[in-house]
Amino acid sequence: MNQGGYNYGMIPNPLPPEFYDRDVVAVARDLLGGILLRKLDDGNIIFGIITETEAYRGQEDLACHARNGRTRRNSVMFGPPGRAYVYFTYGMHWCLNVVTGEEGFPAAVLLRAIQPLEGLDIIARQRGKAERRNWTNGPARLTQALMIDGSLNGCDLTDPASPLVVLPGIKPEPETIKAGARVGLGSTPEPWLSMPWRFTFPLELEQ
Repeated sequence: MNQGGYNYGMIPNPLPPEFYDRDVVAVARDLLGGILLRKLDDGNIIFGIITETEAYRGQEDLACHARNGRTRRNSVMFGPPGRAYVYFTYGMHWCLNVVTGEEGFPAAVLLRAIQPLEGLDIIARQRGKAERRNWTNGPARLTQALMIDGSLNGCDLTDPASPLVVLPGIKPEPETIKAGARVGLGSTPEPWLSMPWRFTFPLELEQ
């Protein structure tokens, strides 16, 4: 076993489609401790433990991108579970989401943070002068560190050949998971503003 209790000498198959074909809130909790792995074109890999997620559920969720129906931007949310929904925001940042639930019902988990384990030299270059503790502790920082952009929108996270996958990782003890309101929702009305659909797994590994 290596850092965080994960043996990355043998890389397992990605989490299967059935894992994602469930309610988005359950998936958001269960993704904590999973391994987000990015395969680069040059053969290098970057991966880390997922430590923060947020759930967005359907058109009734007024914080969800699908609240106004299907658009060109959010169409991946309506597709099969286990796909990556990557969108551009604020004119400068990419964000990575994982589609969940029954096909046709728009729901996705925003991956907000990981604890990096592999590819640290690559992450350091990508993140420039940022301190290590700030390398991947935010959705835009995460995507910059792992070189995730719109070219990965719609990719199948359950396919072992995909450039982006989620692997089984470590299972957090239930009491270590914290739930709270999602962040950055602006003027979103209640009850959606305060829905406790943000999940964090406070993980500290040896540096």
